[in-house]
Amino acid sequence: MQRVTKLFWLLLGLAALVLGTVGIFLPLLPTVPFYLLAAFGFSKSSKKMHNWLLNHQIFGPDIRSWNENRVIRRRAKLMAVSAMALSVVVTLVIAVPLGFILVQSLFLLFVGLFIWRQKES
Repeated sequence: MQRVTKLFWLLLGLAALVLGTVGIFLPLLPTVPFYLLAAFGFSKSSKKMHNWLLNHQIFGPDIRSWNENRVIRRRAKLMAVSAMALSVVVTLVIAVPLGFILVQSLFLLFVGLFIWRQKES
């Protein structure tokens, strides 16, 4: 049972890592929440992957700040909220169905509010 649980967390971490990486290039997906989820999944399954993500040159410092102090840099907040707003604009421009845009906007609104309300470093 422990092996199945570890495998679940590893697969969740890998899926979140892939989605977060896709989110760098595709403004429909937020990157930071997926990377935080990946770090959580790896912490439960793979010390090697967890250490790799925490020590990553680009994403590591922000993930460590969140894990250790529950803080987000103001620049990261601005980038995240800007990317979320851009994703809504992109979906409007490419004429995605209105229902999807409403669901996306509502989801991103709650994520944006959560991010903005966190302490800053």
